[in-house]
Amino acid sequence: MAPPKVYKNFIDGEWVESTSGNTFDDINPANRHELVGMFQKSNARDVEMAVAAAKEAYKAWRLVPAPKRGEILFRAARLLLESKETLAEQMTREMGKVLEETRGDVQEAIDMTFYMAGEGRRQFGQTTPSELQNKFCMSVRSPIGVAALITPWNFPMAIPSWKTMPALICGNTVVLKPAQDTPLSTYNLVQILEEAGVPRGVVNLVTGTGSEVGAPLLRQADVRLVSFTGSTEVGQEVSKVCAASFKHTCLEMGGKNVILVMDDAKLDLAVDGAVWGGFGTTGQRCTAASRVVVDRKVYREFTERFVERARRLKAGNGLDPEVQMGPLINEAQLSAVEKYVEIGKNEGAKLLCGGQRLTGDGYDCGAFYAPTVFGDCDPKMRVAQEEIFGPVVSVIPCDGLDEAIDIGNGVVYGLSSSIYTQDVNKAFKAMREMETGIFYVNASTIGAETHLPFGGTKQTGNGHREAATAALDFYSEWKSIYVDYSGKLQRAQIDNA
Repeated sequence: MAPPKVYKNFIDGEWVESTSGNTFDDINPANRHELVGMFQKSNARDVEMAVAAAKEAYKAWRLVPAPKRGEILFRAARLLLESKETLAEQMTREMGKVLEETRGDVQEAIDMTFYMAGEGRRQFGQTTPSELQNKFCMSVRSPIGVAALITPWNFPMAIPSWKTMPALICGNTVVLKPAQDTPLSTYNLVQILEEAGVPRGVVNLVTGTGSEVGAPLLRQADVRLVSFTGSTEVGQEVSKVCAASFKHTCLEMGGKNVILVMDDAKLDLAVDGAVWGGFGTTGQRCTAASRVVVDRKVYREFTERFVERARRLKAGNGLDPEVQMGPLINEAQLSAVEKYVEIGKNEGAKLLCGGQRLTGDGYDCGAFYAPTVFGDCDPKMRVAQEEIFGPVVSVIPCDGLDEAIDIGNGVVYGLSSSIYTQDVNKAFKAMREMETGIFYVNASTIGAETHLPFGGTKQTGNGHREAATAALDFYSEWKSIYVDYSGKLQRAQIDNA
């Protein structure tokens, strides 16, 4: 058998080993005996070199016309499209989700790259009239500098693209730190950007742990922007570190998303949405529907259908075309899910299906957990309040729309919510009242598209948005420009008063 491939960091246009001389293993979560590859166990010195390269490259990159930067991104999007199937297969091996979903992950990166390539010709400012004669006013976007991008394991190509492409099109340079569980997909993205012609030092990749790479990256004085997607606990620490040096900081963190099922809902459609939202990506999405609030008039019928569908889901290796749900990312996440299921049972939630590891039939080598549904949940139970990040859904009864909205809003997070109803009045009221950054009508809580802003309220984030033109507001600064061609001193608010 051939030895596993050793992947390198990408610093200043070169693929290089870490100065530590050490590596770590990238393991297939569906089969812990399969080594996907070995990656650099980088340290603070590697971070310093990557940031220095990005800082030097910024001097020239910021002056490249935005349409020219867009041409490079357009080439990258074409290369991603050509390699979509290979990239998806490799992602399934390192992350575990089924091929249908990893194809979607790659497609999201393709969509984002094409979209931001077009923004190279649409970085619109404004021209506005002046209060004074013979004076011209306008605003333009300006790049900021070196961006540190820290990305999660659940969307290992899509989310790096969400951050990298708007950063580049605005004229910033990048140091990427991917999640330790899924570095290969981000490595592949960077390799494609190199092939597309991104200049030396503009994009840098440093792999390793949060403590040895992420923390030193945040403390680098030459890093001007930080974009982080991950847990709320880590995000809070990121915020504290960045606040000390006033870095631009975008945080995308936890969620406890909810589907509201009204008594007039099309139940087959609502069940489809709850299954997809709750168990897609094995529940490991920040937008996963881990709560379903159901009107008592249809509670029993909905719950019976939902549980029956959950029991039928086939879990296994995501490369198997018959498999509908892959493994959890690792043993630690599997243990966390087990802990929460025990909490739910101890709190008095009714276990309707699942509730255990999957064993035998090839499951013993992977991090597999059965699709799990709790019924008759009190909305204040921990399983209905805290992010679990696994295939666990709490079904909560309610009496009407107002109570459903109150329950839906009764968590510290505010990322995504949805309602199933045939009543336009209910739909619009919920649309207005739900305290989430994303809202769906007659669709599940997952399925965001790259041309709309993505982000949440409350403890989900810090107010910034990713994707769409909203991303440009984080990765650029506004500069207001006044041109006085009167040939004399003119004083605004004084001479024109």
